[in-house]
Amino acid sequence: MKVLIATEKPFAKEATDGIKEIFTKAGMETVLLEKYTDINDFHHAVADVDALIVRSDKVTAQTVDAAKNLKIVVRAGAGYDNLDLAACTARGIAAMNTPGQNSNAVAELAIGMMVYMARNSFHAGTGSELKGKKLGIHAYGNVGRLVAKIAQGFGMDVYAFDPYVAKETIEKDGVRVCASIDELYGTCHYVSLHIPATEQTKKSIGYRLLSKMPKGACVVNTARKEVIHEEELLNILEERADLKYISDIAPDIHATLQEKLGARYFSTPKKMGAETAEANVNAGLAAARQIVNFLTNGDTTFQVNK
Repeated sequence: MKVLIATEKPFAKEATDGIKEIFTKAGMETVLLEKYTDINDFHHAVADVDALIVRSDKVTAQTVDAAKNLKIVVRAGAGYDNLDLAACTARGIAAMNTPGQNSNAVAELAIGMMVYMARNSFHAGTGSELKGKKLGIHAYGNVGRLVAKIAQGFGMDVYAFDPYVAKETIEKDGVRVCASIDELYGTCHYVSLHIPATEQTKKSIGYRLLSKMPKGACVVNTARKEVIHEEELLNILEERADLKYISDIAPDIHATLQEKLGARYFSTPKKMGAETAEANVNAGLAAARQIVNFLTNGDTTFQVNK
């Protein structure tokens, strides 16, 4: 069995060495393709492999067509919108992600972004504290739970909205459950987004919800840029000079927001949620173990295209 690690942005050496060790012990060959700039190099490398690990690299229908022996692809990370699931399913290829491995890194970033905005983006002037503020968690999954826990340590009052998680599960963590998304946005000084980009959620956060937020409120987006209705975001931020928006995914209208809003808006140059050494290693090793378990035992626990 041959496994390709195709990463335009490579794993840390510790992660790569650990992945190779896992495959060597399982009697599998590891092939590396790092820092490639030509997609044809990727498609050539994937031609004869049985398994594939990627990070943010796009696995398109063309990639799948080029991978004649491919049985499984694992995206080392939680999001998997860079995988063409329909193409994988049509070929009988299992597509997986590694949920939870990057969660702490993303949660810490979300809290750090709240501190940054509360302190006037570290510009001169009087800022505010997180203690006593109401934080809304929009989607109470792996990351949302960790954000809630850290925020409670800051003395924040934490609320959550997630129709897919039992009320008892959320309340057990000392988090108040909002009955509706409108209640969440209407109540909280900070709202941290952790929803995936689906047909239902794309452009779902816009003028109507944001206009309900309390004075001085801030939206923190470490999820996906597609969930924001960018034109409506600009409209409400121009209309209400008290609102703020911060993200680790640069919007398509980044330059416009930066020009018009100043310190009330910030976005990191690249997606930063999983950019820690620990998350890098965790996700890579998890991907390797999932491939071994799938190829040797048929384990489909983390398959996302069932």
